[in-house]
Amino acid sequence: LPTRILMKDESGGVQQFLDGYDKGHLDIPRIRKGGFGGGMFVIFVPSPAGREDRYEQMNAAAYDLPLPTPISAEDASPIALKEMAILMRIERESDGRAKICRSVSDIRECMAAGTLAIMMHMEGAEAIDAEFNALEVFYQAGLRSIGPVWSRSNIFGHGVPFRYPTTPDTGPGLTDLGKELVRICNERGIMVDCAHITEKGFWDVAEASDAPIVATHSNANAICPHARNLTDKQLKAIGESGGIAGVNFATAFLRPDGQMRADTPLEDMLRHFDHMIGQAGLDSVGFGSDFDGAMVPEHVGDVTGLIPLREAMRKHGYDDDTMRQLCHENWLRVLENTLEA
Repeated sequence: LPTRILMKDESGGVQQFLDGYDKGHLDIPRIRKGGFGGGMFVIFVPSPAGREDRYEQMNAAAYDLPLPTPISAEDASPIALKEMAILMRIERESDGRAKICRSVSDIRECMAAGTLAIMMHMEGAEAIDAEFNALEVFYQAGLRSIGPVWSRSNIFGHGVPFRYPTTPDTGPGLTDLGKELVRICNERGIMVDCAHITEKGFWDVAEASDAPIVATHSNANAICPHARNLTDKQLKAIGESGGIAGVNFATAFLRPDGQMRADTPLEDMLRHFDHMIGQAGLDSVGFGSDFDGAMVPEHVGDVTGLIPLREAMRKHGYDDDTMRQLCHENWLRVLENTLEA
Protein backbone atom coordinates (compact mmCIF):
# COMPACT_ATOMS: atom_id res chain seq x y z
CA LEU A 1 0.00 0.00 0.00
CA PRO A 2 2.64 2.66 0.89
CA THR A 3 4.58 1.80 -2.28
CA ARG A 4 1.46 2.11 -4.41
CA ILE A 5 0.56 5.48 -2.93
CA LEU A 6 4.12 6.76 -3.33
CA MET A 7 5.13 5.36 -6.72
CA LYS A 8 1.83 5.81 -8.55
CA ASP A 9 1.82 9.46 -7.54
CA GLU A 10 -1.78 9.15 -6.47
CA SER A 11 -2.88 12.62 -5.43
CA GLY A 12 -4.58 12.46 -2.05
CA GLY A 13 -3.78 8.76 -1.75
CA VAL A 14 -3.76 8.74 2.05
CA GLN A 15 -7.13 10.43 2.34
CA GLN A 16 -8.57 8.20 -0.37
CA PHE A 17 -7.34 5.15 1.53
CA LEU A 18 -9.11 6.43 4.64
CA ASP A 19 -12.36 7.39 2.89
CA GLY A 20 -12.56 4.72 0.19
CA TYR A 21 -11.63 4.52 -3.49
CA ASP A 22 -11.69 2.09 -6.40
CA LYS A 23 -7.97 1.38 -6.72
CA GLY A 24 -5.93 -1.48 -5.36
CA HIS A 25 -7.00 -4.05 -2.80
CA LEU A 26 -7.25 -1.96 0.36
CA ASP A 27 -9.02 1.02 1.87
CA ILE A 28 -10.63 1.52 5.26
CA PRO A 29 -14.29 0.98 4.18
CA ARG A 30 -13.43 -2.25 2.33
CA ILE A 31 -11.13 -3.35 5.16
CA ARG A 32 -14.02 -3.07 7.63
CA LYS A 33 -16.43 -4.83 5.29
CA GLY A 34 -13.99 -7.70 4.75
CA GLY A 35 -13.28 -8.24 8.43
CA PHE A 36 -9.56 -7.46 8.05
CA GLY A 37 -8.18 -6.71 11.51
CA GLY A 38 -4.69 -5.71 10.43
CA GLY A 39 -1.45 -6.95 8.98
CA MET A 40 2.08 -6.27 7.85
CA PHE A 41 2.17 -3.02 5.89
CA VAL A 42 5.22 -3.19 3.67
CA ILE A 43 8.08 -0.75 3.23
CA PHE A 44 9.41 -1.75 -0.18
CA VAL A 45 11.81 -0.16 -2.66
CA PRO A 46 10.74 -1.26 -6.16
CA SER A 47 13.12 -2.10 -8.98
CA PRO A 48 12.84 -0.16 -12.25
CA ALA A 49 11.17 -3.06 -14.08
CA GLY A 50 7.47 -2.95 -13.21
CA ARG A 51 5.13 -5.60 -11.87
CA GLU A 52 3.19 -5.66 -15.14
CA ASP A 53 6.32 -6.72 -17.05
CA ARG A 54 6.77 -9.68 -14.69
CA TYR A 55 3.13 -10.70 -14.96
CA GLU A 56 3.29 -11.00 -18.74
CA GLN A 57 6.39 -13.19 -18.60
CA MET A 58 4.89 -15.32 -15.81
CA ASN A 59 2.14 -16.60 -18.09
CA ALA A 60 4.53 -18.83 -20.01
CA ALA A 61 4.68 -22.60 -19.47
CA ALA A 62 8.11 -22.07 -17.87
CA TYR A 63 10.01 -18.89 -17.04
CA ASP A 64 13.16 -17.63 -15.36
CA LEU A 65 13.23 -13.89 -14.75
CA PRO A 66 16.68 -12.52 -13.92
CA LEU A 67 17.22 -11.01 -10.48
CA PRO A 68 16.80 -7.23 -10.61
CA THR A 69 19.84 -4.99 -10.18
CA PRO A 70 20.88 -4.38 -6.55
CA ILE A 71 19.94 -1.04 -4.96
CA SER A 72 22.26 0.84 -2.58
CA ALA A 73 21.31 2.03 0.89
CA GLU A 74 21.82 5.61 -0.29
CA ASP A 75 19.18 5.16 -2.99
CA ALA A 76 16.81 2.99 -0.93
CA SER A 77 16.73 4.95 2.32
CA PRO A 78 14.84 8.06 1.07
CA ILE A 79 12.11 5.85 -0.45
CA ALA A 80 11.80 3.81 2.75
CA LEU A 81 11.47 6.98 4.82
CA LYS A 82 8.76 8.35 2.51
CA GLU A 83 6.79 5.11 2.79
CA MET A 84 7.11 5.08 6.59
CA ALA A 85 5.87 8.66 6.58
CA ILE A 86 2.82 7.57 4.54
CA LEU A 87 1.93 5.02 7.23
CA MET A 88 2.44 7.67 9.92
CA ARG A 89 0.12 10.03 8.02
CA ILE A 90 -2.49 7.28 7.78
CA GLU A 91 -2.35 6.85 11.56
CA ARG A 92 -2.36 10.59 12.27
CA GLU A 93 -5.21 11.45 9.91
CA SER A 94 -7.37 8.41 10.56
CA ASP A 95 -9.30 9.79 13.57
CA GLY A 96 -8.64 6.56 15.45
CA ARG A 97 -9.43 4.24 12.54
CA ALA A 98 -5.82 3.03 12.17
CA LYS A 99 -2.84 2.61 14.49
CA ILE A 100 0.81 1.64 14.03
CA CYS A 101 1.35 -1.29 16.40
CA ARG A 102 4.66 -1.97 18.13
CA SER A 103 3.52 -4.90 20.27
CA VAL A 104 0.93 -7.67 20.37
CA SER A 105 -0.89 -5.83 23.14
CA ASP A 106 -1.28 -2.91 20.69
CA ILE A 107 -2.76 -5.32 18.12
CA ARG A 108 -5.19 -6.83 20.62
CA GLU A 109 -6.36 -3.36 21.66
CA CYS A 110 -6.95 -2.48 18.00
CA MET A 111 -8.91 -5.67 17.37
CA ALA A 112 -11.11 -5.02 20.40
CA ALA A 113 -11.77 -1.44 19.27
CA GLY A 114 -12.26 -2.15 15.55
CA THR A 115 -9.16 -0.14 14.71
CA LEU A 116 -6.92 -1.21 11.80
CA ALA A 117 -3.71 -2.66 13.25
CA ILE A 118 -0.70 -1.63 11.14
CA MET A 119 2.60 -3.40 11.73
CA MET A 120 5.53 -1.97 9.79
CA HIS A 121 7.37 -4.60 7.76
CA MET A 122 10.38 -4.06 5.46
CA GLU A 123 10.59 -6.33 2.41
CA GLY A 124 14.22 -6.21 1.34
CA ALA A 125 16.61 -4.49 3.77
CA GLU A 126 18.35 -2.27 1.20
CA ALA A 127 17.56 0.85 3.25
CA ILE A 128 19.62 -0.47 6.19
CA ASP A 129 23.31 0.44 6.11
CA ALA A 130 26.20 -1.90 6.90
CA GLU A 131 26.67 -0.25 10.31
CA PHE A 132 22.98 -0.77 11.20
CA ASN A 133 22.49 2.90 12.16
CA ALA A 134 19.30 3.13 10.10
CA LEU A 135 17.90 0.02 11.76
CA GLU A 136 17.83 1.74 15.15
CA VAL A 137 16.01 4.73 13.69
CA PHE A 138 13.52 2.53 11.82
CA TYR A 139 12.89 0.50 14.98
CA GLN A 140 12.06 3.63 16.95
CA ALA A 141 9.69 4.64 14.14
CA GLY A 142 7.81 1.35 14.57
CA LEU A 143 9.51 -1.20 12.31
CA ARG A 144 8.94 -4.67 13.80
CA SER A 145 9.48 -7.09 10.91
CA ILE A 146 12.18 -7.39 8.23
CA GLY A 147 12.70 -9.62 5.23
CA PRO A 148 16.47 -9.38 4.65
CA VAL A 149 15.96 -9.69 0.90
CA TRP A 150 13.32 -9.26 -1.75
CA SER A 151 13.87 -11.15 -5.03
CA ARG A 152 17.21 -9.45 -5.65
CA SER A 153 20.60 -9.54 -3.95
CA ASN A 154 21.82 -7.02 -1.40
CA ILE A 155 24.55 -6.75 1.25
CA PHE A 156 22.60 -9.10 3.54
CA GLY A 157 21.88 -12.01 1.21
CA HIS A 158 20.34 -13.37 -1.94
CA GLY A 159 16.71 -13.60 -2.97
CA VAL A 160 14.97 -16.20 -5.11
CA PRO A 161 14.16 -15.25 -8.72
CA PHE A 162 10.70 -15.46 -10.24
CA ARG A 163 11.39 -18.92 -11.68
CA TYR A 164 9.10 -21.83 -12.55
CA PRO A 165 9.36 -24.77 -12.29
CA THR A 166 12.06 -25.14 -9.65
CA THR A 167 12.71 -25.40 -5.93
CA PRO A 168 13.82 -22.44 -3.77
CA ASP A 169 17.40 -23.80 -3.90
CA THR A 170 18.51 -21.16 -6.43
CA GLY A 171 21.76 -19.74 -5.06
CA PRO A 172 23.74 -18.49 -2.05
CA GLY A 173 22.18 -17.56 1.28
CA LEU A 174 22.96 -14.92 3.88
CA THR A 175 26.18 -12.95 3.92
CA ASP A 176 28.06 -12.38 7.17
CA LEU A 177 26.25 -9.04 7.44
CA GLY A 178 22.98 -10.87 6.93
CA LYS A 179 23.71 -13.20 9.81
CA GLU A 180 24.55 -10.16 11.93
CA LEU A 181 21.23 -8.59 10.91
CA VAL A 182 19.41 -11.70 12.15
CA ARG A 183 21.29 -11.57 15.46
CA ILE A 184 20.46 -7.88 15.98
CA CYS A 185 16.81 -8.46 15.07
CA ASN A 186 16.64 -11.23 17.69
CA GLU A 187 18.09 -8.88 20.31
CA ARG A 188 15.71 -6.03 19.46
CA GLY A 189 12.58 -8.16 19.08
CA ILE A 190 12.21 -7.71 15.32
CA MET A 191 10.70 -10.57 13.32
CA VAL A 192 12.85 -11.98 10.49
CA ASP A 193 10.93 -13.00 7.35
CA CYS A 194 12.19 -15.75 5.02
CA ALA A 195 9.54 -15.28 2.32
CA HIS A 196 11.82 -14.18 -0.54
CA ILE A 197 15.10 -15.77 0.50
CA THR A 198 16.83 -18.74 -1.12
CA GLU A 199 16.60 -22.16 0.49
CA LYS A 200 20.21 -21.84 1.64
CA GLY A 201 19.34 -18.44 3.14
CA PHE A 202 16.36 -19.99 4.91
CA TRP A 203 18.63 -22.51 6.63
CA ASP A 204 21.13 -19.74 7.42
CA VAL A 205 18.35 -17.84 9.20
CA ALA A 206 17.28 -21.01 11.03
CA GLU A 207 20.85 -21.54 12.26
CA ALA A 208 21.52 -17.92 13.19
CA SER A 209 18.17 -17.19 14.86
CA ASP A 210 16.75 -18.20 18.22
CA ALA A 211 13.27 -16.94 17.26
CA PRO A 212 10.45 -18.81 15.49
CA ILE A 213 11.03 -19.21 11.74
CA VAL A 214 8.61 -17.12 9.68
CA ALA A 215 7.73 -16.95 5.99
CA THR A 216 5.08 -14.24 5.84
CA HIS A 217 3.71 -15.01 2.36
CA SER A 218 4.95 -18.28 0.84
CA ASN A 219 3.11 -21.40 -0.33
CA ALA A 220 3.82 -25.11 -0.82
CA ASN A 221 6.39 -26.00 -3.47
CA ALA A 222 4.92 -29.53 -3.61
CA ILE A 223 1.73 -28.09 -5.13
CA CYS A 224 3.18 -25.18 -7.12
CA PRO A 225 6.89 -25.73 -7.87
CA HIS A 226 7.84 -22.05 -7.91
CA ALA A 227 11.10 -20.72 -6.45
CA ARG A 228 9.04 -18.55 -4.08
CA ASN A 229 7.38 -21.55 -2.44
CA LEU A 230 8.56 -23.68 0.46
CA THR A 231 9.64 -27.31 0.40
CA ASP A 232 8.09 -29.79 2.80
CA LYS A 233 11.37 -29.84 4.75
CA GLN A 234 11.17 -26.07 5.20
CA LEU A 235 7.53 -26.25 6.27
CA LYS A 236 8.36 -28.91 8.85
CA ALA A 237 11.19 -26.72 10.21
CA ILE A 238 8.81 -23.78 10.53
CA GLY A 239 6.42 -25.93 12.55
CA GLU A 240 9.16 -27.39 14.74
CA SER A 241 10.40 -23.87 15.57
CA GLY A 242 6.93 -22.68 16.55
CA GLY A 243 6.92 -20.32 13.58
CA ILE A 244 4.41 -19.61 10.84
CA ALA A 245 3.97 -19.66 7.06
CA GLY A 246 1.36 -17.31 5.63
CA VAL A 247 -0.55 -18.58 2.59
CA ASN A 248 0.16 -16.16 -0.27
CA PHE A 249 -2.83 -15.14 -2.42
CA ALA A 250 -0.62 -14.37 -5.46
CA THR A 251 -1.99 -16.59 -8.20
CA ALA A 252 1.40 -17.62 -9.66
CA PHE A 253 2.33 -19.16 -6.31
CA LEU A 254 -1.05 -20.91 -5.95
CA ARG A 255 -1.59 -22.46 -9.36
CA PRO A 256 0.11 -25.79 -10.19
CA ASP A 257 1.04 -24.25 -13.58
CA GLY A 258 2.78 -21.27 -11.93
CA GLN A 259 0.94 -18.67 -14.02
CA MET A 260 -0.13 -15.21 -12.87
CA ARG A 261 -3.79 -15.41 -13.90
CA ALA A 262 -6.85 -14.10 -12.08
CA ASP A 263 -9.03 -17.08 -13.08
CA THR A 264 -7.56 -19.12 -10.23
CA PRO A 265 -10.11 -21.14 -8.22
CA LEU A 266 -10.28 -20.91 -4.44
CA GLU A 267 -9.76 -24.67 -4.41
CA ASP A 268 -6.11 -24.03 -5.32
CA MET A 269 -5.75 -21.93 -2.17
CA LEU A 270 -7.45 -24.57 -0.03
CA ARG A 271 -5.01 -27.20 -1.32
CA HIS A 272 -2.12 -25.08 -0.06
CA PHE A 273 -3.79 -24.61 3.34
CA ASP A 274 -4.32 -28.37 3.64
CA HIS A 275 -0.80 -29.28 2.57
CA MET A 276 0.92 -26.65 4.70
CA ILE A 277 -1.11 -27.64 7.76
CA GLY A 278 -0.17 -31.26 7.08
CA GLN A 279 3.54 -30.42 7.00
CA ALA A 280 3.95 -27.55 9.49
CA GLY A 281 0.97 -28.24 11.76
CA LEU A 282 -2.22 -26.28 12.35
CA ASP A 283 -0.44 -23.97 14.81
CA SER A 284 2.01 -22.79 12.14
CA VAL A 285 -0.12 -21.66 9.18
CA GLY A 286 -1.96 -18.38 8.66
CA PHE A 287 -2.97 -15.80 6.05
CA GLY A 288 -0.22 -14.06 4.04
CA SER A 289 -2.34 -12.21 1.52
CA ASP A 290 0.13 -9.96 -0.36
CA PHE A 291 -2.71 -7.49 -0.92
CA ASP A 292 -1.59 -4.59 -3.14
CA GLY A 293 1.53 -6.61 -3.96
CA ALA A 294 0.26 -9.21 -6.44
CA MET A 295 -2.60 -10.43 -8.62
CA VAL A 296 -5.06 -12.35 -6.44
CA PRO A 297 -7.80 -14.79 -7.55
CA GLU A 298 -10.82 -13.07 -9.08
CA HIS A 299 -13.02 -14.78 -6.47
CA VAL A 300 -11.11 -12.77 -3.86
CA GLY A 301 -10.57 -9.59 -5.87
CA ASP A 302 -9.72 -7.32 -2.94
CA VAL A 303 -9.90 -7.32 0.86
CA THR A 304 -13.68 -7.83 0.80
CA GLY A 305 -12.95 -11.20 -0.80
CA LEU A 306 -11.93 -12.45 2.62
CA ILE A 307 -15.66 -13.05 3.16
CA PRO A 308 -16.15 -15.66 0.38
CA LEU A 309 -12.72 -17.10 1.18
CA ARG A 310 -13.68 -17.71 4.80
CA GLU A 311 -17.00 -19.18 3.66
CA ALA A 312 -15.14 -21.56 1.31
CA MET A 313 -12.82 -22.58 4.15
CA ARG A 314 -15.75 -23.39 6.40
CA LYS A 315 -17.48 -25.41 3.66
CA HIS A 316 -14.15 -27.21 3.19
CA GLY A 317 -14.43 -28.42 6.77
CA TYR A 318 -12.47 -25.94 8.90
CA ASP A 319 -14.35 -25.48 12.20
CA ASP A 320 -14.54 -22.32 14.34
CA ASP A 321 -11.42 -23.08 16.39
CA THR A 322 -9.40 -23.82 13.25
CA MET A 323 -10.61 -20.62 11.61
CA ARG A 324 -9.58 -18.49 14.58
CA GLN A 325 -6.12 -20.02 14.53
CA LEU A 326 -5.64 -19.51 10.80
CA CYS A 327 -7.14 -16.02 10.72
CA HIS A 328 -5.27 -14.43 13.63
CA GLU A 329 -4.40 -16.50 16.69
CA ASN A 330 -1.36 -18.22 15.14
CA TRP A 331 0.04 -14.89 14.01
CA LEU A 332 -0.44 -13.28 17.42
CA ARG A 333 1.28 -16.19 19.16
CA VAL A 334 4.32 -16.02 16.85
CA LEU A 335 4.54 -12.24 17.16
CA GLU A 336 4.27 -12.46 20.94
CA ASN A 337 7.07 -15.04 21.03
CA THR A 338 9.23 -12.88 18.75
CA LEU A 339 8.63 -9.24 19.64
CA GLU A 340 8.24 -9.68 23.37
CA ALA A 341 10.39 -12.72 24.19
